[in-house]
Amino acid sequence: MDEELVAAFREDYTQAPITEAERVMLDYVVQLTKDATRIAPQDHERLRAAGFDDQAILQITLIASWFNYINRVADALGVGRD
Repeated sequence: MDEELVAAFREDYTQAPITEAERVMLDYVVQLTKDATRIAPQDHERLRAAGFDDQAILQITLIASWFNYINRVADALGVGRD
């Protein structure tokens, strides 16, 4: 991944040079991370409209959820803190 793209993601992923499908996926992941209880069928429909099938939606959800989980565990245990 080139440094410009990495910098764009760090700055604001919504302005990064990515596909619409990637943007829809990241919007979903952000919502899942902030408040998964607010995920609604419309969110899944938006993913489907962007080209993701049910298996892909499940995979996106599982991967994002796992990263959220493991980061919280690491934070709670102080992993990586100086």
